[in-house]
Amino acid sequence: MADKKNNVQDEADIITLEFEDGTELECEIMGVFDYSGKDYIALIPLDDSDDVYIYGYNEVGDDEFELIDIEDDELFQNVVEEFDAIMAEEDGTMN
Repeated sequence: MADKKNNVQDEADIITLEFEDGTELECEIMGVFDYSGKDYIALIPLDDSDDVYIYGYNEVGDDEFELIDIEDDELFQNVVEEFDAIMAEEDGTMN
């Protein structure tokens, strides 16, 4: 019974990205984090790559949100650095 609940939970953490060229990619939601007062989301594609996708995150209703492209290169780099710092901190607390 616990396995079934875990599977339902796992499915809730998967979203499908659709790109401008029409391709789709399923991603696991790694988490939402704050940078400079705004929310961002980290997604891990389920394609066996080591990629992480980071987008702006905006809740638009109950269980609904939108992803926002980060078009400013400097802002994107700062958000990635914040994400890396969070990941390094989490890795450090697990040891």
